Amino acid sequence: MANITAAMVKELREKTGAGMMDCKNALGEVDGDIEAAVDWLRKKGLAKAAKKAGRVAAEGLVALAVEGPKGVAVEVNSETDFVARNPEFQDMVATIATVALSTGGSDVAAIEAAAYPGGGTVSEKIQATIGKIGENMTLRRAAGLSVSAGVIGTYVHGQVAPNLGKIAVLVALESEGKAEPLTALGKQIAMHVAATNPQGLDAASIDPAIVEREKGVLAEKAREGGKPENVIAKIVESGIKTFYKEATLLEQPFIHDGSKTVAQAVKAAEAEVGAPIKLTGFVRLALGEGVEKEESDFAAEVAAAAGAN
Repeated sequence: MANITAAMVKELREKTGAGMMDCKNALGEVDGDIEAAVDWLRKKGLAKAAKKAGRVAAEGLVALAVEGPKGVAVEVNSETDFVARNPEFQDMVATIATVALSTGGSDVAAIEAAAYPGGGTVSEKIQATIGKIGENMTLRRAAGLSVSAGVIGTYVHGQVAPNLGKIAVLVALESEGKAEPLTALGKQIAMHVAATNPQGLDAASIDPAIVEREKGVLAEKAREGGKPENVIAKIVESGIKTFYKEATLLEQPFIHDGSKTVAQAVKAAEAEVGAPIKLTGFVRLALGEGVEKEESDFAAEVAAAAGAN
């Protein structure tokens, strides 16, 4: 029997929004497995579907760089938001994004080993900045997109400087059409991605394990509601269709025109662009997503410091 701690209950509450006792009971039922407890609560109808957005806990900045048919997004973390507002740190992050364009944009080790303008490597520049500012920094991740013809749409949310902010989005639109309306469409879709955080481009791009987990939750919930097995199959089928509409970019209602899905909005834009358009991919980096930091008890720290004097 696992030891259910207050920290485990707190984490589960933050993931699900369920009550404290429900969370404690759920953890007890699944021997302390947080993810299994999420599913247990969902099956009991005590929690909403977890989207695993991840709490934004790390500080720093995300940055975009685009050149012609390719674009890249990078995340560089710092310990405090104070450093993220430092012009020298901002300049370094923007430069790293530009360097990442030449490496393909997704291999962190390759970016760190690449030459940094002015001398040394990206890794050496980060280390030098750590020594100067006195705070730990890391190049956490990077991702890139490219098109053979068309545009890379971009959007930065919470922008603190050009192409620097809290959420960075790239969208790949393949088309031989006019660049100006295509670029405008790309920005609109990038804003949509920032707002809705889709799990994939379409049904085929969703991890099969996620789909199977969703089916399991739907089936168990229906079973506990007393539904017969032949009805459960139909409930699961209908539920998965709804899941895809919520989780996949192409099937989501377009935030700029709720009467259309994103796929329909792309199709409708072809008249103005003057050529077929294909939305082939997207990248969304949210600062600190999936990273947790220790929460300090400031009052306890002050009391401890006072006791040490």
